[in-house]
Amino acid sequence: MNWHEYVSRNGKVPDWPYKVNYGKEIIVESDVLVVGGGVAGCRAAIAARQRGATVAVIDRGFTKRSGSGGAGVDHWHGAVMNPCSKVTPRMYSEAAMDTTDGYTNGLARYIVGKEGWDTLLEAEEMGLQIRDEDDEFKGSLFRDDETKLMFAYDLENRHCLRIYGYNIKPIVDKEMRKLGAEVYERICVTSLLTEGGERGARCIGATGVNDRTGEFYIFKAKAVVVSTGGSSRLWSFAPELTESQAMSGLNQTGIGQAIGWMAGAELIMMESSGFNRLSGMGYAPYSTGNNNNTYQGVRVVDKNGKEVKYANAFGELIDEEKGIFMPSEEGSFIIGHGIALDHGYKKKYKITLTDHDLWKKVQEGEYELPFYVDWTSMSEKSRNIVWKLMLAHEGKCRIPIYKNFSDWGFDPDQDMLQFPVQDYSNISLDSSWGGPDKTPPNWRSGGGGYLVDWRLQTTLPGLFAAGTGPVPSAGCHGEAHTMGRYSGRQAAGFALESDFVEPDAGQISREKERVYSPVEAEGDIGWKELNYAIARIMQDYCGAYKTEHVLDMGIRRMIDLLETEGRRMYVSNPHELARAVECMRLGELGIACMEAAKARKASCKILNFYRNDYPEDTEEWHAWVALSQTEDGVNSRKVPVDYHLQKPYLSDLEENYQKFAEV
Repeated sequence: MNWHEYVSRNGKVPDWPYKVNYGKEIIVESDVLVVGGGVAGCRAAIAARQRGATVAVIDRGFTKRSGSGGAGVDHWHGAVMNPCSKVTPRMYSEAAMDTTDGYTNGLARYIVGKEGWDTLLEAEEMGLQIRDEDDEFKGSLFRDDETKLMFAYDLENRHCLRIYGYNIKPIVDKEMRKLGAEVYERICVTSLLTEGGERGARCIGATGVNDRTGEFYIFKAKAVVVSTGGSSRLWSFAPELTESQAMSGLNQTGIGQAIGWMAGAELIMMESSGFNRLSGMGYAPYSTGNNNNTYQGVRVVDKNGKEVKYANAFGELIDEEKGIFMPSEEGSFIIGHGIALDHGYKKKYKITLTDHDLWKKVQEGEYELPFYVDWTSMSEKSRNIVWKLMLAHEGKCRIPIYKNFSDWGFDPDQDMLQFPVQDYSNISLDSSWGGPDKTPPNWRSGGGGYLVDWRLQTTLPGLFAAGTGPVPSAGCHGEAHTMGRYSGRQAAGFALESDFVEPDAGQISREKERVYSPVEAEGDIGWKELNYAIARIMQDYCGAYKTEHVLDMGIRRMIDLLETEGRRMYVSNPHELARAVECMRLGELGIACMEAAKARKASCKILNFYRNDYPEDTEEWHAWVALSQTEDGVNSRKVPVDYHLQKPYLSDLEENYQKFAEV
């Protein structure tokens, strides 16, 4: 019986099924506290336990499947140390910096390059299948027959792997629990605790509220790892319309960054945003014809069956299947998709796409709409690699696409999959299920994360970051595992050399009062209404184009919203209380984004950041804008994009890694 059937039958909503204990305090102590139980958080907990630290993990959901990577994965990037790879960690990090003009996390890319393969091998030991063990694809051009590894994107350099990852989250969750990490689920983190209750001081724990019982949790720790993901609800919020399409869920509220902002940590990339192709204004991911990302290499035809060829980054058409997976420039390598580098600033690293002149040829009558993925004309192995390996294991594809399509009668052995009919003049056939023509221009996605050092420690002592939200521009699924593993051992090392510090009672009391204020409020605004208003402010005042005056207005509007309508917010149960907490933190994160946008007095193409009053992309502003909040206001400073190779660090990637990687 679903919700609507219950209400129709009984004439009322069901009673709250849990005992509510608003205000009851539960105190948890551990050496390391991991905030966020996604793949990065699980790997951080595993690594910390392996180092002998006691570990508590708090997660907003159910850790067996929670987080952006909870549904599974088909690609593993950054495994450059695998025995077939021709790419080195130095090449990987330097290419990432090169293709983004320095606007990526060069130290995290190097860490991933050094440890990504070992991290994957460790997952294999836990029970993850990473090889074609049954020889289903033996002889395929994508397979190395000696190691049985399967490769994607670049068959020359073979650094990105295809893996059987639909069950990767249950595997790491089981290992985390087996090693003895204490897991606290359905907890909405509300704040970080700092020494003396002071902003900018050492991080010594966190607070949270249980979204079923309403109990207040006080987590005391010697070190904290934030691994909470990104923010999908800041610019766009229409869950009843869009959530089934989005690849990041409602729990992706940016709260891990927001609590750091409130605690005084420095954040970077907060001004960066792009069009929100995952907002839900298109189709379910991978549900339509596509020849990119997971669909790389599929055969595309027009309505008459005429083949649409692929082209390399320089527009040269490709005739053979293997050529689709070869670098566009000799001596270079294809970086791949989905790891915050796929804008392809430098052509030599770009993936092959559709014929660059496709739209012109459509207009001239050479091709006729619509286009289709013609599975039937592909070889059986190539077809099955995409349909049975990639789609069957990619997050949010195994059930809604692979299983449901199959149950409904779709058979790639005899059926084709249609592309949406749209404007192909700019994006070719790229991500046709969620392209920019389906998203209002001010429905953005973005928000950065923590400025971290070579230990992945933030500017707050004892606070570490992991994952592709808290560590901005650092990758995707495999990178999240690797950073979690790395930061977990770093946090354990910090904890085992540090003493407990008792949290400030006043800080806890103030936070508790703030958290429970909606419970007693006789308000008239629900959390969804507040979230809609937050998103509208971000759309209106921090959209695609900005000015100083507009940003100032946005900050004032957001502060007013939180202090007026925010105080009129009511809750009916602990679930709504947790959502209310998220909304308040989401609004504070929006202020951080607008403050960062104000601080950068120039436009920046790479960051997709444009100001009408500062339209030039100047060398003076070729830097990170590091933003922090103090008792006296907001501070900002420029940080070189290659700060990880400048003092106080060494000038060489490997020397820094050797100095800082092991505790």
